Amino acid sequence: MKYTLLVVVAVLFISCGKEPELEDKMLDGEVIFDGSIANPENFLISQKIASPTAEQLAIPVIIACHGYSASTFEWQEMADWMVAENKNIMVSQVLLGGHGRSYEEFKNSTWKVWQAAIVAEYEALKAKGYTDISFAGSSTGCALILELMANNTFSANEINVIFFVDPIVIPSDKTLSLVKVAGPILGYVDTKQDTIEDKYWYHYRPQETLQELEELITVVRKALQKGIEIPEGTDVVVYKSTSDASADPVSAALVQQGMTPEEQLDIHMKESSLHVFTRLALRRNIRQVDADNQIWAFGDIVRFIEK
Repeated sequence: MKYTLLVVVAVLFISCGKEPELEDKMLDGEVIFDGSIANPENFLISQKIASPTAEQLAIPVIIACHGYSASTFEWQEMADWMVAENKNIMVSQVLLGGHGRSYEEFKNSTWKVWQAAIVAEYEALKAKGYTDISFAGSSTGCALILELMANNTFSANEINVIFFVDPIVIPSDKTLSLVKVAGPILGYVDTKQDTIEDKYWYHYRPQETLQELEELITVVRKALQKGIEIPEGTDVVVYKSTSDASADPVSAALVQQGMTPEEQLDIHMKESSLHVFTRLALRRNIRQVDADNQIWAFGDIVRFIEK
């Protein structure tokens, strides 16, 4: 085991340096920022409608929370689909704290800072009087919502539905558990992602944030082992890819085992090799099954909200 650890650290050390070389075309740099920072009214329902009418306050709102190192782009397709399909559901796209800005801001953020943005939008919507609020999380966004549930943030009948897309409780890449040892040596990890994705996901992942991610999922895993009670009047729906390079499919089983009551929980395993299979934009080699899975999930979300 010690030999394996040394090999992993050595390989990562060779592939990375202490500080990345940032370019202006990257989200990591000082030029590109998530659109919600300059124009929050185009992303957050609490900002879009200054003085909602009684009719508007009754429209269902989904607070959509993206994953680690991502941005509001991760839920843009669902927001656009709701409009294109004339669904009477509003999507509030939250930018996690510390995300969508420079590499340095991301590097210095904690998972509690990431989570604070979710709570802020939820409280803002409640303060305005919205009565039909749901959540949709992808990947780490799911873990952040699960942690809120574990701390009894939501009371009975406050939340309609909580949707989890590819929740990460157990990472597929088991080297994440080594980040506390290897992280300070590495400085950062290069994602090797396509250039086209660099505007919406951090190309470089600071080891400090990887340590935060590892701490968060450890907290959530322990909470699930202890048991998380779903608030009365709330449904939880999990959509999980069967083959996922980021979130091990066993994550869905841990959510299923760790949440009660059972009758308020639905688990759907989808034949997919994508992480966050509801996001297809900018991906290469999309299959018909991927397109079908995305539309099915969007339709299922609507079905649960409207039932």
